[in-house]
Amino acid sequence: MNGLMMEQPLLISTLLTHAERHHGEQEIVSRRVEGDIHRSTYRELAERSRRLANALAARGIAFGDRVATLAWNGYRHMELYYAVSGSGAVLHTLNPRLHPDQVVWIADHAEDQVLFFDLSFLPLVEAIASRVSTVKAFVAMTDRAHMPVSAKLPGLLCYEELVEAHSPDFTWPSFDEKSASSLCYTSGTTGHPKGALYSHRSTLLHTYAAALPDALNCSANDVILPVVPMFHVNAWGLPYAACMVGAKLVFPGPWLDGKSLHDLFEAEGVTMSAGVPTVWQGLLAHVEGNGLAFSTMRRTVIGGSACPPAMMRAFQERYDVQVLHAWGMTEMSPVGTVCTLKPAHRALDAEARMAIQAKQGRSVFGVDMKIVGEDGKALPHDGKAAGELMVRGPWIISNYFKGEGEGPLVDGWFPTGDVSTIDADGFMQITDRSKDVIKSGGEWIGSIDLENIAMAHPAVALAACIAARHPKWDERPLLVVTTKPGEQLSRDELLGFYDGRIAKWWTPDDVVFVDQLPLGPTGKVQKNKLREAFQDHLLAAQP
Repeated sequence: MNGLMMEQPLLISTLLTHAERHHGEQEIVSRRVEGDIHRSTYRELAERSRRLANALAARGIAFGDRVATLAWNGYRHMELYYAVSGSGAVLHTLNPRLHPDQVVWIADHAEDQVLFFDLSFLPLVEAIASRVSTVKAFVAMTDRAHMPVSAKLPGLLCYEELVEAHSPDFTWPSFDEKSASSLCYTSGTTGHPKGALYSHRSTLLHTYAAALPDALNCSANDVILPVVPMFHVNAWGLPYAACMVGAKLVFPGPWLDGKSLHDLFEAEGVTMSAGVPTVWQGLLAHVEGNGLAFSTMRRTVIGGSACPPAMMRAFQERYDVQVLHAWGMTEMSPVGTVCTLKPAHRALDAEARMAIQAKQGRSVFGVDMKIVGEDGKALPHDGKAAGELMVRGPWIISNYFKGEGEGPLVDGWFPTGDVSTIDADGFMQITDRSKDVIKSGGEWIGSIDLENIAMAHPAVALAACIAARHPKWDERPLLVVTTKPGEQLSRDELLGFYDGRIAKWWTPDDVVFVDQLPLGPTGKVQKNKLREAFQDHLLAAQP
């Protein structure tokens, strides 16, 4: 017997319709590439998105066609989020931090039909325009007054003219909620980047879960500034969640340095933000170096890579900003866990609470997790047993776009590539990536623990730990470190910092000081490049 309920598809356009109807006057503030501050509302967002949907139809964009963007976080990018997906096409956010050859490969693989871009990326678009095979039109996301003249882009279209030339009368179509809505490529796999193709249903379910109080805790009372780029897994879903709850949105554009972010936080009364640790490192350095504080910001979501406990302490103890440690993947839309404490944890002392907060957190409803050993059998959730983390749920991919690579699922579970523990309360902690673990004399050493200790040293700016070859132990941990400006730090001083904090045999064998660590397009340290450069370091150091 079926229930007698209405059949209404879960579509991205309904988020915008809701925001326009119930939060029409709520602000959307953007620091534009042109340099000024732009103010809009959800009502204007909805109207301009409908105009843009008509413009796309006039350009021949059909249901399921891919429309690409190379853009920062801003109101025009937000309009594309809704105009493209809402009309039945597929939004494809290209990552401008990738090499041009990769951008070309991805655009061709996705079969993008139109490419919208911010002026910052004009040189990149000019470099790839003659090489992409399916793109029929390029649109500069600006007004006529700022339109560039480019011999390499004949027929370049103006975004504002496209919007203004079309009517706001557009009825969002109704279609199967399982239809594709957006496409994001991940470079966190071997070989070519692979596409995660999200559906309207998966996006709406992810939005509901991400906004929950024990997840990102979004509401109409919030002022949300997504530092995480809209080209990185849809800014972790915040552009959708903000519409769902009616929160004020503040977009930073390309200015992600500490001063620019702090100025915007203070000017717009930001209460919540989200981003990767490398961005927060710059923000904290600016705040600490100038004797500043946060007037309104009270929580930040930190993900993408593990948040060093020293950073968490700085935010919480010095600036009264709650840190929500989170974890997810492009293949997971991306939110999988958020480290929200339970009532029983309130009675714990500060150090015990910090030990829990250092974990990646517990799964939001909709994400099922388990850890398995090398034999594929499930391991106990006792906080001690470590195995490969497996996940499943309605916003986790079942396959990559166009079936690239081998089918990723194992008995219906997606193998994340993370080595983790899960405790009795359901809190998951990543101890390493399976490709990054260090096997010394047959015993495993977790690189993340060693990195966190190094990052707690007041002179260390950033640290990464890799496996270096050793004639006796097979592999030993090697630290690669950058120091803060003006700080002096010796190898022996840093290695001595580990005394009493870990088992003696876990202590790294050596330290390499570098000017900077290689960062990937999402702000993560590229350990593969460090291994290429330094994996023979300890062998070379042997007498």
